[in-house]
Amino acid sequence: MELTLCLNYPDWLPEWLLSHSGCYPDPNTRMRLAIELSQLNIQHESGGPFGAAIFDLNSHTLIAAGTNRVVSCGASFAHAEIMAITAAQKKLGHFDLATNGLPRCELVSSCQPCAMCFGAIPWSGIRHVACGARDSDARNIGFDEGPRHPDWIKALNNRNISVDLDICRDEAVAILQAYVKKNGPIYNTDL
Repeated sequence: MELTLCLNYPDWLPEWLLSHSGCYPDPNTRMRLAIELSQLNIQHESGGPFGAAIFDLNSHTLIAAGTNRVVSCGASFAHAEIMAITAAQKKLGHFDLATNGLPRCELVSSCQPCAMCFGAIPWSGIRHVACGARDSDARNIGFDEGPRHPDWIKALNNRNISVDLDICRDEAVAILQAYVKKNGPIYNTDL
């Protein structure tokens, strides 16, 4: 038996990426890109209210992006952060984004990474994480974000991964609230 696994971008994302290449020197501008991804994902009904992007930490150019595709791909791990990391790894040609010769990478996520995505960050080679909404904001609309290291920022800092919180938080929370108003599916509510 052969099993083919396929994670794909929503139909609208490749064209969006073409129109958003370039440099984003301001942290708020980078976060607004991730928030825009989450908003478009809701608008196009292509997944949950989460968006993420990978940027070159030095030049602040966009490398890759991802949106939540859990329901549409039928894969519990298809979170925006995982999709963005995977796209960056494919684009840069290596599973370890900290490999010599590759740009130092920043993960910008519309929401604080869940337990699974937190675990993927050190393995992926990400060097900086920027978050919009908080874990508590996602929980407030019904998402179960899973158990996380109680001092997750220190745990990442100990691995030379820096973290910034609450960048454009109000804007990111507004997208989560819009998703609830649109009756978007909240999965894993019975865990």
